[in-house]
Amino acid sequence: MQAINSGDTAFILICTALVCMMTPALALFYGGLVRQRDMLSIMIQNFVCIGVVGLIWVFGGFSLAFGPDIGGVIGDIRPYFGMYHVGIEPNPTYAPNIPFIMVFAYQMMFAIITPALMTGAFVGRIQFGAYLFFIALWTILIYLPAAHWVWGGGFLAKLGVVDFAGGIVIHTAAGFSALATARYLGKRKVSVGEKETLPANLPLVALGAGLLWFGWFGFNAGGAYAANALAAYAFTNTMLAGSIAMLVWMFWEWRETRRPSFSGVLVGAVAGLATITPAAGYVEPMSALLIGAVGATACYHAKYVQSWLKIDDTLEVWRAHGVGGMTGALLIGVLASSSINKVSAGFYQLGVQALAVVIVAAYAAIVTTIILKVLDMTGKMRVPEDEQINGLDEAMVGERAYNLWNMDRKISE
Repeated sequence: MQAINSGDTAFILICTALVCMMTPALALFYGGLVRQRDMLSIMIQNFVCIGVVGLIWVFGGFSLAFGPDIGGVIGDIRPYFGMYHVGIEPNPTYAPNIPFIMVFAYQMMFAIITPALMTGAFVGRIQFGAYLFFIALWTILIYLPAAHWVWGGGFLAKLGVVDFAGGIVIHTAAGFSALATARYLGKRKVSVGEKETLPANLPLVALGAGLLWFGWFGFNAGGAYAANALAAYAFTNTMLAGSIAMLVWMFWEWRETRRPSFSGVLVGAVAGLATITPAAGYVEPMSALLIGAVGATACYHAKYVQSWLKIDDTLEVWRAHGVGGMTGALLIGVLASSSINKVSAGFYQLGVQALAVVIVAAYAAIVTTIILKVLDMTGKMRVPEDEQINGLDEAMVGERAYNLWNMDRKISE
């Protein structure tokens, strides 16, 4: 058995726990941004991904993504199905210094949060039973192939495409799938005069954003699979990109509306974190500042594209994650430094990055639409209009976010 480095293993254990925390953090972030009557329905959609995707990962998911390559398209399901051959002995292909089971666990957390990201785009419009089938099919048909193409030795990896922590595999795929889902389900029905975008609980959003940022250090730095200089670069770049993105987003919003907003500050930081994700382990810290600034600018102004498309992406998942991940992936070809991680900026690198973004975005959007059409044939996917207006919490889970002295009813009245 190859030698296991205890320091590297401890580091990845911590990073795995941090990424696991990001799914509940996302539930808080999204839950605070929606109407009070939809808070629990979106939070349960986030949490349930842990169970559904976790089981898929054990029974074939990990193998399809990281198993031996089959034609550059998918991994062989046999080697690691049911965690067979996934033990403490390191796998030199992915991480030679830590137990292979930690690669399995760390990547499982990535797979779990990816479909959860999409939920903010179609708030209050999909039945919970149909949603369970949707995230299962989406994980199998979209996430696993995309992960293999880029990270598992698939055709994009062979072309030289790089994605340090998921700007293409996670953010681009989820962002464009979210846009396709919101488009297919149509605009959410609300009561006359209701401010549908009014957040239910901004302090809850702040808590979720803070925990997401905290978890993002594990999300990005863990991609080094070792407690080394590369992890230190990814860690630092994560902080810098999120920091400047917050300020740049605030600048654009202040310039347009004559005042900043707290929700804008939080969303701007998340957009910057999404943008640096693919490039975190390939660029110098000063480049990370530029990436965060460009990412925040691109994500902010993408609202004009979304407005033109007239798609009700309720929490603007496509803007923050789709546009952010895509921008960061492209900027690798402009700003990557070979002194960091053996990848150099140049026309070829920019070209293959652009090709990967287009392929993954188009594939995700098209296959997502097909999945939705198939599920729609059952007639049990769309939420009735009256339930959309009244909120899904009572209808879906039979509970309310605020029960103290009937607080939610008094506030809504």
